Amino acid sequence: MIPIIPVLVVIILLSLVVLILIMASQKEETRTKEPKKHKKNRSKEAVIRDATRRLSQNPKDPEALLALGDIYYQDQVWDKALKIYETLVELCATNPDLDEYEINCRYGMSALKLGLQDQAYKGLVIARSLQQNNFEVNYNLGYLEFLRKNYEKAVQLLQQARTQDPEHAPTLRYLGHALFKLHRYREALVFLRKAVDLIPEDKESLYTMGECYYELGQVEQAIKIFTHLRPDPSLGPTASLFAGTIHMNQHQYPKAIMDFEIGLKHENIKIEIQAELKYRLALAYLKQQEIGRALTILKELQNSYQNYKDVPTLIAKYQELNSNKNLQIYLMAPTGDFVTLCRKVVLSFFPKARVKITNIAVNKNEWADILAEVDTPKWADVVMFRFIRNQGVVGELTVRDFHAHLKEVKAGKGYCLSAGTFSDEAKKFVEARLIDLYEKNQLSKILESVDASVSAIPL
Repeated sequence: MIPIIPVLVVIILLSLVVLILIMASQKEETRTKEPKKHKKNRSKEAVIRDATRRLSQNPKDPEALLALGDIYYQDQVWDKALKIYETLVELCATNPDLDEYEINCRYGMSALKLGLQDQAYKGLVIARSLQQNNFEVNYNLGYLEFLRKNYEKAVQLLQQARTQDPEHAPTLRYLGHALFKLHRYREALVFLRKAVDLIPEDKESLYTMGECYYELGQVEQAIKIFTHLRPDPSLGPTASLFAGTIHMNQHQYPKAIMDFEIGLKHENIKIEIQAELKYRLALAYLKQQEIGRALTILKELQNSYQNYKDVPTLIAKYQELNSNKNLQIYLMAPTGDFVTLCRKVVLSFFPKARVKITNIAVNKNEWADILAEVDTPKWADVVMFRFIRNQGVVGELTVRDFHAHLKEVKAGKGYCLSAGTFSDEAKKFVEARLIDLYEKNQLSKILESVDASVSAIPL
């Protein structure tokens, strides 16, 4: 029988030998791997040293330049790559063995990465003249044409790039923007939608989509986009301005006011956008007959931007209106309120007289004709009033029309009141006729006192 102890000793010794062999093998493998990595690094370093040495002897050594340029280009050391390929571009003219396409392409791309657009354009144009079916060249040259505002060329190049890579979002983006610049709004929308689907955070493309919808008359889609973009820190002010302008055009003044106010809450707004937001906000308040608020904004605007548009004129005009409530109604109120005020003027026009209004006729929102029977202690007659809302110059034709109307209703006297002035021809026309003309200053005085006097008139 084999003794147990010697067998155990043999087994233990064999296990130790196997363990030592495994550890030695792993150590050897590690040593084998490490030199490969170092060898690779040393290889690149050796190439750089060798190329640098050769270039110190001959600065235009093509092999050394190509080796060094390839390393810098692959490692994205763009400034050094640009210098290398700039030299190689010059050598292409005298060395037919050089790959002129690749050298110009890499020269252009290195310049583009450094923001040197003119140099990038030069290199990529030459590269494309040698090979026209490279996506990278077509896209980047199309992008540069877009920056140079050559939109037709940009569209051609980007269309070709799109056929090579239909899902490349930047290609779709700039193709859409270029078509928008060319006023080809329907085509632009197709590519902008795809670009935004691929990159939802591309707010500029979304904004341009809104502009396309607006230009195509699809204002509901446009307003949705601009409303969505109002909170954006960058595009918010202009989106608010656009949204507010659309609401103004739709006579939705409270919504327009909200849009403009949201736009003005942003920080670091461009001066011209801030001024326009304030200006249109003031106009919206005027449409709402909130003259006090409008004046406050207009005066702020005048202090910041001297003589912006017609701000001085608006301030002068509405300061007077703000102090004369009836003049506000006369010029700005709905037709019903305007006619009610005109009735009050007629009833208070002749002191101590009994006045009976027999007819009221309104011509759109331009003027109102009121016929009345007037009975005073000294005389009685039928008179007609024409109240003209226009603040400009009233010409002879309007006065002639009033005179003809007087004859039709057989009125003995006519009174023509305007919020503006009368032309010289109009004044000459009434000289020999029973028509009195009242210009703005006289009308303002009448309107200031009309409420107090009306309360004392027997009806």
